[in-house]
Amino acid sequence: MRLLITGGAGFIGSHFIRYMISKYPEYQIINLDKLTYAGNLENLREVEQCPNYRFVKGDICDPNLVNTLASDTDIIINFAAETHVDRSILDPGSFIQTDVQGTYVLMEAARRSHHQRYIQISTDEVYGSAADDPFTESAPLQPNSPYSASKAAGDLLVLSYVRTYRFPAIITRASNNFGPNQYPEKVIPLFITNAILDQPLPLYGDGLHIRDWLYVIDHCAGIDLALHQGEPGQVYNIGGGNERTNIEMTRFILRELDKPESLIQFVKDRPGHDRRYALNCQKIGGLGYQPQYPFEETLRETVQWYKRHTQWWQKIKSGNFQQYYNQNYTKRGG
Repeated sequence: MRLLITGGAGFIGSHFIRYMISKYPEYQIINLDKLTYAGNLENLREVEQCPNYRFVKGDICDPNLVNTLASDTDIIINFAAETHVDRSILDPGSFIQTDVQGTYVLMEAARRSHHQRYIQISTDEVYGSAADDPFTESAPLQPNSPYSASKAAGDLLVLSYVRTYRFPAIITRASNNFGPNQYPEKVIPLFITNAILDQPLPLYGDGLHIRDWLYVIDHCAGIDLALHQGEPGQVYNIGGGNERTNIEMTRFILRELDKPESLIQFVKDRPGHDRRYALNCQKIGGLGYQPQYPFEETLRETVQWYKRHTQWWQKIKSGNFQQYYNQNYTKRGG
């Protein structure tokens, strides 16, 4: 099997590439990544010399490049996306370009090359905020941020290709991921690294927003199942079954690092902030999916990873990230 994995230098994509090379050493993998701010080839050092792996720097919105790479592969797995809600509020245009136009370019290339499968990696945020029961795959899409709207638009485009062209696509929608190598604008690595540096932890609103946390390797296993056993045309939710409030997560991190709760800084809530995300995962459970990694153990291991790998994240936080952080968190006090 020959895979074109887009966005493979990012957090989830790089974990997935390492997962697949370890489990399926006979597969050929091309990693296409634009290497924007969150793409980091250091995440792939351990596989960069593997004979069945190749990296290509480029944009999924470039049809000539994508068509060339698609002609040498059988399946596209699309991780490439603009993903951070706060950034989407500041610059929605780049999200539309990557998450919608880029998806279109990839699917056209896959159609042209008669690919066996196309896997679209999406998010639980397309459903909006869950009031009562967890969302099933048939729930209406009610995105509340430019990011989630761009992902929902990409999903709808994929489903239109399924119905119009019998395009062999599968969509996976995952809950919030965590684990090593995550770019430190996301809440868990942001709070871990800030706490290590004795810097404030900017917690939105009252801190009672709820997220379902999924360890990144469990997410990789779910995508693997969807790829090999999923039915084309279907959507599969992938969740961790670990709903926690943001304040609970914050206090866990501080306890693990032996830091005081006085580092918590409540800041003005962001616009359109969803109160709760929750997924019903019975559908992919029918394929044999079940999270394997204990939540608190893997969260603790994640905290320790950032403690051991300060060089990895200090380079990030000393660059453009720090300017972004200063502009978008420190001025929200209240």
